[in-house]
Amino acid sequence: MDTKVNESDDVPLSTVPPFHNQDTEQVIEDLQVNYPEGLDEEQVAKRVQTYGYNEVTLKSVPKWVVFLRQFNNIIVYILLAAALLTLLMQHYSDSIVIGLVVIINALIGYFQEVNASNALDKIKNMLSVDATVIRQGTRFDIPARELVPGDLVYLEAGDHVPADLRIIDADNLRIQESSLTGEADSVLKDDLVLEGRIPLAERSNMAYSSTAVTNGSATGIVVMTGLQTQIGQISQSVADVSGNKSPLTKELDGLGRGISWLIVIVAVVMFGLGWFLQIYELPTLIMAIIAMIVGSMPEGLPAATSIILATGVQKLTQKNAIVKTLPAAETLGAVDIIASDKTGTLTKNEMTIQDIVIDNNHYTVTGIGYEPEGNILLNGQAVSPTEDEKLEMFLTMGHQANDTFLVQEDGTWEINGEPTDAAFLSTYYKAFGIKTPELTNIDLMPFDSDYRYIARLVENKQHNRFIAIKGAPDKIFELAEGHNDFDRSYWSDLTAQFAKTGKRVIAVGYIDVPATEDTVTHDILTKYHVELLGLAAIIDPPRPEVVDAITDMRQAGIRVKMITGDSVDTAKAIGQQLNLADELHALTGAEIEQMSNSELAAIVTQYDVFARTTPQDKLRIIEAYQANGLVTAMTGDGVNDAPALKRADIGVAMGIKGTDVAKDSADMVLANDDFSTIQVAISQGRRLYDNIRKTILYLLPTSFAEGLIVVFSILLQQPMPLTATQLLWINMVSALTLQLAFIFEPAEDDIMSRPPRKTSAKLMSRYDVFQMVYVSAIIAAVSLVVFETVNSVTGFAVASTMAVNVIIFGKIFYLFNIRTSKLAISRAFWTNPMAFVAIGAMIILQLIFTYVPFMQSVFTTAGLSFNHWAIVLISGLIVLISGLIVLIVTELDKYRRLRQTRTS
Repeated sequence: MDTKVNESDDVPLSTVPPFHNQDTEQVIEDLQVNYPEGLDEEQVAKRVQTYGYNEVTLKSVPKWVVFLRQFNNIIVYILLAAALLTLLMQHYSDSIVIGLVVIINALIGYFQEVNASNALDKIKNMLSVDATVIRQGTRFDIPARELVPGDLVYLEAGDHVPADLRIIDADNLRIQESSLTGEADSVLKDDLVLEGRIPLAERSNMAYSSTAVTNGSATGIVVMTGLQTQIGQISQSVADVSGNKSPLTKELDGLGRGISWLIVIVAVVMFGLGWFLQIYELPTLIMAIIAMIVGSMPEGLPAATSIILATGVQKLTQKNAIVKTLPAAETLGAVDIIASDKTGTLTKNEMTIQDIVIDNNHYTVTGIGYEPEGNILLNGQAVSPTEDEKLEMFLTMGHQANDTFLVQEDGTWEINGEPTDAAFLSTYYKAFGIKTPELTNIDLMPFDSDYRYIARLVENKQHNRFIAIKGAPDKIFELAEGHNDFDRSYWSDLTAQFAKTGKRVIAVGYIDVPATEDTVTHDILTKYHVELLGLAAIIDPPRPEVVDAITDMRQAGIRVKMITGDSVDTAKAIGQQLNLADELHALTGAEIEQMSNSELAAIVTQYDVFARTTPQDKLRIIEAYQANGLVTAMTGDGVNDAPALKRADIGVAMGIKGTDVAKDSADMVLANDDFSTIQVAISQGRRLYDNIRKTILYLLPTSFAEGLIVVFSILLQQPMPLTATQLLWINMVSALTLQLAFIFEPAEDDIMSRPPRKTSAKLMSRYDVFQMVYVSAIIAAVSLVVFETVNSVTGFAVASTMAVNVIIFGKIFYLFNIRTSKLAISRAFWTNPMAFVAIGAMIILQLIFTYVPFMQSVFTTAGLSFNHWAIVLISGLIVLISGLIVLIVTELDKYRRLRQTRTS
């Protein structure tokens, strides 16, 4: 065929029908290809201008933008306004402290984002460095980025496909597409026209960018380059997909906005009231309002939650779960759905022979994956192949009909070739040890896509020659028809039974040939007839730890869904082995494509297995679950998982066998590829949420108490008992000591028996708000009483110092109430030793605050002389009693609620 088309206009690729549905002549015409000579320099130059280079170029967010958006928070806005006002009023210490809090919080958020990897850079790097192109009748190598639509590309074993190609001539071509489609085995390719809507994994006449050629050779026409390729579209999807805020982040944002507006409204009202009643001079009133805002504002909340999450992240790292963003650590605790890729995630992505049938004997093979550890059993008893002639022959022929290598590298068994062939090598090594048969190789006939078998001619020590053959059962059965004892119906029924369980079936046989034969051909195989030895049933086995993990997660109310590119039968068989559900229901990618987003969302929760899916299908499935208000995690290891990993509330990638694209698109990477690590991470996530919630319930009442003191002082027209710097001191030392005690708070006993919390659930219930009000009121009231009592005797400095200590000791006693849902005076009292360390540190800081001269000058405090000891003792008793009042009231209320819970 010699076709040459003159170019008159640019080729509008967007209007061209799917290339896999077109014959070669139509593809050549649509793309204006010069066949067989290839494009000339002028055509290439023109197409580069039209389509651009074959590369992925997407914009990244500048780091200065990342830094500035850390300030996009209402709490930060209010604090910055307070800092500016105090600066204008020349209260420099107040301005500095407020400003430092804001900057530290911004830096924490900035470094979190900068340290996260960029998945798009990795996708760009996946494009081949070089490509073999045919131009102007000459075949030569060029940088892959210079390919254009219409180029003729030559492929051979070992190459990476440099662009999306329509194959026009193939010779035993097999391509490994698992990173794109999820298929574990290499895919046979040809140049035949396909009819109708064909899933990506079944487009046998197409080769896609970034996939790898494992066997054979081919010539193809470049049909798509750069962002238009399948891998390019995935990269664009990753760029377009906006990462969701975590549930905790949304809740904290909402809580922060609500509290901030409440504080601002109260501040405006109090300023108007103070100005109208002329309680204070204007500068004093302004500083009083600023003190109220600074004291009430939970500026320590972002830092406290970040520190709790950061320590949780460190613990997860020790458990081989590497979390790239702090909120992701907590998000796992809220997960309702885990949508998981199958190959390499739920399964090992290592084909394993599980069954061997020889005559009427059904052998089972133990051990999974490529590691040659296991036994061959017959009726539950281990057998020695050296004592079973037919079994020994079967294993030997399976080993010889093979062109794959299985080697151990750094303690891991790796293959070079086909996973199915590696399964036979591993089984042979299980039986005979790491050695090869004492046979001489004469000739090999590689696997051929037309005949679907592989054969090797060998000679033994007695100089007898025979051909080892294995391949698709139907093809081997045809070659075995000549034997009188061959029962095709028996073997066909057995093949069908294995196939229904999701297993791949391979037939193994041999042929005795004369010593004069020195080549293997298809004619020789049909001439002598194959003697069938038996069948091997192969499966990509579930990871052993996954089944138990899924069972435990189901008990915790978490549902695991499997998304795969495999067939429905294979997917359902694996799903049953994994115990995904009591009754499995499957949905295919073709069915998903026929549904609108709303239709998919309406039915998606009814299904447990999704088969023959594309990357776009996976993304839509995740979005469908999220549309139902379900917090959804996605686990995967391939390029095809990247958009869904990024779109999910939390993406989890495999760290060892996962692609760089998957790992960089995910929020968490499992360093050990152990799916059960997710279960550990979920428990840790729930603990983190509990501790963050406890921090909030602890922080807000004590912060509001500081604001209430100012409010009460204005309403009672009394002198301000606390200065702004004293309020900042209380917040600062509390954040450095008492609040950090929640970092070390252990998990509650029932943490993994609870159902996932609902997305509609609030951080604070009505009861929590009620408790916040009365705790704030108690601490504020006792502080004011102490101040008024002491102020009349010793003056402002001592009275103010005592008021600060009242608040501090109120915080200490309230800490024990919030730490656990159990009663404080119980075994739970001793479960967090760091709480006592934090209290000790707080008391030491208060002694420094009270007695160090420098601190006295900065914070307007006063030391106590011997003449004041009586007052000190009385004040200390008052402080103790006030703290005990807080503890007793809150504990009585907790006891009442626990009694109600038990009786209900």
